[in-house]
Amino acid sequence: MTPVALTIAASDSSGGAGIQADLAVFSDLGVYGLCAVTNVTVQNSQGVQKVNIVPPRIVTAQIDAVMRDFQVASCKIGMLYSPRIVDVVAERIHRREIPNVILDPVMSAKHSETLLTEPAIKRMKRWLIPKVTLITPNASEAEKLTGIAVKNVAMAKDAAKALVELGARGALVKGGHINGEPVDVLYDGHDFTEYHGKRQDKNMHGTGCVLSAAIAARLALGDEIGAAIGFAKDYVSKAIEHSVRLGKGELDYFFKF
Repeated sequence: MTPVALTIAASDSSGGAGIQADLAVFSDLGVYGLCAVTNVTVQNSQGVQKVNIVPPRIVTAQIDAVMRDFQVASCKIGMLYSPRIVDVVAERIHRREIPNVILDPVMSAKHSETLLTEPAIKRMKRWLIPKVTLITPNASEAEKLTGIAVKNVAMAKDAAKALVELGARGALVKGGHINGEPVDVLYDGHDFTEYHGKRQDKNMHGTGCVLSAAIAARLALGDEIGAAIGFAKDYVSKAIEHSVRLGKGELDYFFKF
């Protein structure tokens, strides 16, 4: 049987992140992708110009429609933006008993545009994080969720542990925004695992989306969480190497996964 994964995220009109990137990753890894669109962004290589929120009842209806019809093996959650969207997604994750949920807590775009409001962050901490299998914040996102400034591996471990204490079954705090060697830290509620990478001189967009989508895809294929993360890290690194520079904003986009 073909494995099926669901992405609950926003549309990116430039195709570099969000629903478009998630579905490309799912397909590339041999997983059939479903989607529930939370927001429609107006963006290009120069940034996000507008965010149009999909009515919460439509977000709910999209999730219900695919969950009634398909055997979903995993789910990736991306940009939610508003507190009401956070609420309905958290409620549907619980009611539909969606398994293997990976939360990428997208808070801002490449050029610092807000993609998750402060009220939505509070709702995420209270209602959504306790329902996920893994949360994958970068350093600044981890700080906003935990209050811990992530400046090194030790602080990343503290933040990962705090996120699990908020209710997530696991937390992967990414080190790409920290100076020095990029090290991602996983805490699974018992042990820490470090994933070391190499820094590449690219002006990327959508790396967090691709990483979390790849983790979700590998879980749908039957991997354990540690193996899924290890695979996804290598996958993103290779995808960055094959990226191409496009647009007037000279942004690097994923081209070959």
